[in-house]
Amino acid sequence: MIARTMSSSQPSQRGADHLVRSLVTAGVSRLFTLSGNQVMSVFDATIGTDIELIHVRHEAAAVHMADAWGRLTGEPGVALVTAGPGFTNTLTPTYVAAMAESPVVVLSGCSPLARDGQGAFQEMPQAEMAGRVAKASWKATDPAALGHDLSRAIRLARSGRPGPVHVTLPGDVLSDSGRHQVAGPPVPDDFHPIVSLLDRDTADRVLQLLGEASCPLVLAGPASVRGSGPMALAQLEEATGVPAVAMGSPRGINDPGLGAFAEVLVEADLLVLVGRKPDVGLKFLESPFVDDGCRVVLIDPDAAVLEQYGPRLEGAGRLVVADLADSVPAIERLQQLSVEPRSDLATWRDRVRQSVAYRPPEWERPEVDKGSALHPVQVARAVDDLLAEAKESVFISDGGEFGQWTQAVVGSTHRVINGPSGSIGGGVPFALAARLACPEAVVVATVGDGTFGFHAMELDTAVRYGLPLVIVVGNDACWNAEYQIQLDEYGSDRLVGCELADTRYDEVCRSMGGWGERVERVEDLPEVLRRAVASGQPAVVDVRIDRVRAPIVRR
Repeated sequence: MIARTMSSSQPSQRGADHLVRSLVTAGVSRLFTLSGNQVMSVFDATIGTDIELIHVRHEAAAVHMADAWGRLTGEPGVALVTAGPGFTNTLTPTYVAAMAESPVVVLSGCSPLARDGQGAFQEMPQAEMAGRVAKASWKATDPAALGHDLSRAIRLARSGRPGPVHVTLPGDVLSDSGRHQVAGPPVPDDFHPIVSLLDRDTADRVLQLLGEASCPLVLAGPASVRGSGPMALAQLEEATGVPAVAMGSPRGINDPGLGAFAEVLVEADLLVLVGRKPDVGLKFLESPFVDDGCRVVLIDPDAAVLEQYGPRLEGAGRLVVADLADSVPAIERLQQLSVEPRSDLATWRDRVRQSVAYRPPEWERPEVDKGSALHPVQVARAVDDLLAEAKESVFISDGGEFGQWTQAVVGSTHRVINGPSGSIGGGVPFALAARLACPEAVVVATVGDGTFGFHAMELDTAVRYGLPLVIVVGNDACWNAEYQIQLDEYGSDRLVGCELADTRYDEVCRSMGGWGERVERVEDLPEVLRRAVASGQPAVVDVRIDRVRAPIVRR
């Protein structure tokens, strides 16, 4: 971070000053941002503070970085952007963060409050637009209350089902001083989440049901994939003897990272869904994917989810318990109240574990003609081997078919995928945020060539801030997901709009001051990956891969 000095001419107690003081109180150390007219007062207010501005090349990248920061640290990532088109660029990554249940606060400058409805420059209903994808969204109106707007936003982003919260900041509200009395700035407790605990009687009833079912399963949602969630799930499984699985992929039960899980799901006679919506990822709990007689427990931090899915399940006679509670605390409550694990479920539990761990034997040595492009699974195995050598690692997967292969194979200490939104393009900014959040880790992102093009210029950001990381580009010169769809549905003579140039993405990185190398032979890949890590620079490994459809795991 570059040291900066306080200007003697700096105005005091502007709305921007209240905002930044509250960011400091909240413990926010970084703003992921892109400059613009309406937010310059916030930039100015950070001078002399410990807040670092990570200045990106596109507003969407700022929100993607805030998203990855939130997923990896559990603390809200904060993005600051300007008005109009700067704001609209944040809508897709805000949706991505919402679907991934990531705590994010998006602050957008906007046209002056005093000119509302008069056609001011870049005037648009930003709060209303963001409210369609964010967990909550509003326009700030009082400079002196901006600190409390921020504390409310952070509290909401962290409470219940985590998610993005948007606050629109009119330029005059940021630059003016408050005219109303506000009862002091927020204190640290104002930023803490509101926690909803699982009722003890409800927990006892759920444990009773788990004790009676022949093939029970606990399924947890995206918030349980990271942080303390995996450990809490593992402890619940150990305490009850009931298999517990976390799900955070856009492919749901067809996530190749879950192996052949779909084959055992249909045998379950009780599903305890903790923060996991019974939506498309679970095939709406309909046959033939889930048995029609399977009973359901629905525990969720969002009352709207209970209202949306509860009546349909209840009408089918399948809903046995529904309650409002935060996911990880609910899992912990069930574990704490469990008396003894069910030994009679050992065979069922082992079958579930084996199904999740299953990978087809042909993945070990995929058939590839000598001299031809690499199979994606060969790339995935090389990345897996590299990360297995590290004490701490972050694996980022982004893209269509290539991303599915790497998700299915690569293990790591921390993991960030494009998530349930199914959106692509955030992989490079995810990797930058991962480097900041986990400074001692080996950070590797695997992205498709189409995906890489969304935010390739963020390599410039990585170079400017000295962020060593490795981007592995699976280069098949194609939008391969769409290519495979067209091939299946229309035939090889009706392929259109899928071809990309055979671009040297490693050279793109080198042109911006980073490290890069192309790989065309599988035997060269392990050493190239090690050289990329050892370079200590932002690095791109461009790997020529074959056009292979995403994996489907069946036994």
